[in-house]
Amino acid sequence: MRFKGSTIFVTGGAGFIGSAVVRHLLRDTHARVVNIDKLTYAANLASLPRAAESLNYTFEKACICEAQNLRRLFEKYQPDAVMNLAAESHVDRSIDGPGEFIQTNIVGTFTILQETLRHWRTLSPEKRDRFRFLHISTDEVFGSLGDEGLFTETTAYAPNSPYSASKASSDHLVRAWRETYELPTLVTNCSNNYGPYHFPEKLIPHMIIKGLAGEPLPVYGDGKNIRDWLFVEDHAKALTLVLERGEVGETYNVGGRNERTNLHVVESICDLLDEVVPAAAGPRRQLINFVADRPGHDRRYAIDATKLETELGWRAEENFETGIAKTVRWYVDEQPWWRSILEGGYKVERVGLNQ
Repeated sequence: MRFKGSTIFVTGGAGFIGSAVVRHLLRDTHARVVNIDKLTYAANLASLPRAAESLNYTFEKACICEAQNLRRLFEKYQPDAVMNLAAESHVDRSIDGPGEFIQTNIVGTFTILQETLRHWRTLSPEKRDRFRFLHISTDEVFGSLGDEGLFTETTAYAPNSPYSASKASSDHLVRAWRETYELPTLVTNCSNNYGPYHFPEKLIPHMIIKGLAGEPLPVYGDGKNIRDWLFVEDHAKALTLVLERGEVGETYNVGGRNERTNLHVVESICDLLDEVVPAAAGPRRQLINFVADRPGHDRRYAIDATKLETELGWRAEENFETGIAKTVRWYVDEQPWWRSILEGGYKVERVGLNQ
């Protein structure tokens, strides 16, 4: 009976990771979920099929930068926990327009921390003890790794993009609100997520969609940038576990232990598409096209998730091979989901060239 009688705010619950969290909570727990989302370009309520049918689900269109609106929601629903996933997250977009990232990721985090603190102080001592604020962040705050080593919870921050700098700032705010005001916070830093319902601008869905269309597959630089890939549903389960059993004030790294070069990822997608939907023009690997690298492109990320695994007992259920196969199959089978995004005006084109 996990979270029975508890109300959980999920900010950014119509986004990629947020929607996976909402689906998991509704499917596998007894929590009452309030999805708070501004519905920016990357948010999609279609990522929550059948959620509206659940008596444990409510959607509220709101921005985490709007204090008065947040205050109204805290007073209305009296939540027992907040999972803060609302964020601008595309590095390329942060290069072209960093202002939105500063506003949402820094000002927004400050605002929801303030309103959460206001709410927490009104609670009874017993409810204060049970309350949690979980802030979801990224491994990009740690910067770039060399050929060896892993990011741990004690790795120094060294962000290299406007996106990662804004997320690093938000992490520091969360820590400060814990140390200064005693708000019961937790932070997670995750590696690259992938899976169903991923917005088409990100690497994996971008390559699947272009591969299905027989279009060139642009790979940045030499394609040897390395990421640790985490299946989004494994991440959602990890976050719920941290909320449930994590120690207040602690940080937990979440990674899939699946390091792959970007080129390997794209080649894997090509091979899977060739198996599932063979192309008359031949193998899709011939569509790979190396293009100018992203400014400030971090070379390697890799997460050490030992703390999460040993202290809370979490394990990733998918490895990269099983997860990418499920992901490719989903995009092939669920084309109406992403085609509606393209038909709505989103153009699958490159941004972030710093021009």
